[in-house]
Amino acid sequence: MSYTIGIDVGGTFTDIVVATPDGRSIIAKAPTTPADQADGVLEGLALAADRLGLSRGALLAETARIVHGTTAATNALLEGKVARVGMLTTEGHRDVVEMREGLKPERYNLRMTPPAPLVPRALRLPVRERIRGDGSIEVPLDPASLDAAIAALAAAEVQAVAVCFLHSWRNPAHEQAAADAVRARLQHAYVTTSADVLPQIKEFERFSTAVANAAVGPVIDRYLGGLQRRLADAGYRGELLVILSHGGVASVAEAVRLAAGTALSGPAGGVAAAVALARGGVAPDLITFDMGGTSTDIALVRGGQPALSSGKGVANARIALPSLDIVTLGAGGGSIGKQDKSGLLAVGPESAGADPGPACYGQGGTEPTVTDANLALGYLDPASFLGGRRTLDRPAAEAAVARLAEALGLAPAEAAGGIHRLVNTRMADGVRVATVRRGVDPRSHALLAFGGAAGLHVTAVAAELGIGRVVVPVAASVLSAWGMLNTDLRIELMRSLGQTGGIDTAALAAAFAAMEAEGRERLAWFDGEVAFRRSADMRYGEQVFEIAVGLDDLDWSSPALARDLEEAFHRAHEALYTYALRDQDVVLVNARISAVGRLPATEAAAMGEGRAPADPKGTRRVHLGSWAEVPVFDFAALGEDQAVTGPAIVESDTTTVLLRSGDRARYDVRGWLDVAVGGG
Repeated sequence: MSYTIGIDVGGTFTDIVVATPDGRSIIAKAPTTPADQADGVLEGLALAADRLGLSRGALLAETARIVHGTTAATNALLEGKVARVGMLTTEGHRDVVEMREGLKPERYNLRMTPPAPLVPRALRLPVRERIRGDGSIEVPLDPASLDAAIAALAAAEVQAVAVCFLHSWRNPAHEQAAADAVRARLQHAYVTTSADVLPQIKEFERFSTAVANAAVGPVIDRYLGGLQRRLADAGYRGELLVILSHGGVASVAEAVRLAAGTALSGPAGGVAAAVALARGGVAPDLITFDMGGTSTDIALVRGGQPALSSGKGVANARIALPSLDIVTLGAGGGSIGKQDKSGLLAVGPESAGADPGPACYGQGGTEPTVTDANLALGYLDPASFLGGRRTLDRPAAEAAVARLAEALGLAPAEAAGGIHRLVNTRMADGVRVATVRRGVDPRSHALLAFGGAAGLHVTAVAAELGIGRVVVPVAASVLSAWGMLNTDLRIELMRSLGQTGGIDTAALAAAFAAMEAEGRERLAWFDGEVAFRRSADMRYGEQVFEIAVGLDDLDWSSPALARDLEEAFHRAHEALYTYALRDQDVVLVNARISAVGRLPATEAAAMGEGRAPADPKGTRRVHLGSWAEVPVFDFAALGEDQAVTGPAIVESDTTTVLLRSGDRARYDVRGWLDVAVGGG
């Protein structure tokens, strides 16, 4: 017997999904352990093994693949717990990472403090060398200057070094020589070069990404290396794979080399799950709504494909690597309700996190959170949280909400309802950012709800946005971990071409051939099928930004290839911005290839096929404007095509779905609850 395991470390819980050969998915949740996330991972594996009637060692010994999503890089950047970084850069250009692009993140905020760079100026050391934009050497790398800079970094006891020279995207020789010298002198330091991390034109993006990579590299190396050893000691003999920000997975060695690419590792699993569900028949166009303990992540899937971005920022660190276009809000089950300076109710972005957690967890938390409000409103069963493994303290939740209610001059139920409605409004605004601001009408999409807290909020968020359909998977609380089992190995490669005066198709073809060869080399350890997807970043001659254009459908042997490339760009530009300028020059800036190693998909067995409709297992007193008794259904017992009309609650061990008046849900045996919001 051979299992596959997905592991998603969230802010509050670590989720485990074990896919069995007969199509079942075994779910386990353990508290996240911020001091060392590996502790929570191993505890979750032990819980999953127990559900299978195995020891943890026996489960791991029979496991073929583990895919892991981690928040280690994100947490390090948000909390400032990164490595001490030194930077070597071309003489005269040490301030590129501080000047950024000459723009403030909040350009109209006159009092805004400039973002602090990840490497202080004293550790940004100049080196005498210069490569021109065409790749020719103007000033050779000066050994004395390099030795002096490395000696200064050694004296400063840096833990990581980023080597960032001008125009290294065109000719990386100087960066490679400098990196070799650093490794020889600072043998325990993590060393990265900008040309290795992001070989593209535009100095700030390349330098900033390299510095971010150096800052989190030792953190990721230490965490993943430690987890890999502990899994091996516990009996695992397979390959540990890590999901990266672009939604594909990679080996631990690749994740450590490209550590900044793990910044959106956890949320990427949810988008991967949405893609799998979109292709499996849910709907081609989805909005993901992933509400966990500390945050809510929102993304678009259109035509079964996720939206990508190359300009994400985490804690003021610009990371220009390809990543899923995810909007993240500080709104989750642990978000704290409080009275703001104006005396009004506010929710988040501060979170109680995993420790101490909400007041109802009984771990020392005293401030009212969204989870406390939901419990006080009757939406959660205090005796069956996490399948009964944790009993929620309703009196503690009510006491925390009552203290806030007294300060606001409200009744406790009004304060709890206010917390619930306010966080819904914030999350609806987040959906608007992910859709309306990108020219997408959210009403034409289904809202896919997952994460531990989403089911209690999703229909209210959908109603506010005018979205008529909501989908809640049975495994909603661990869907990100499940999604990690339904993605492929992926290596992203790129080359900046810097072409002007028309597209040079011969140079483009040569760049693609070189990248395909590199992709095969970097996936040489993988014995499965490898496919390649081609794309390019293109713009009009007078524009200062590029858009991504897919090129897989082109005939590369066509004598009219240059014209076909330009027309592909015109169509992509028209789709995004409603117009094309076919009389203007087209510039191809970057060529890109995705090298994809096909991994076996996780097949899910039908759940409840032919099963008769289930009666409610009881009722619960909930507050929906006023107190009322509503029926409660067992999610796992629903029959094929069973309809449930709101107001009602549908709950499982790890998921609770609140149906409001007018909502009508239907159970689909493929594993989800299909909800027509407000009867629409």
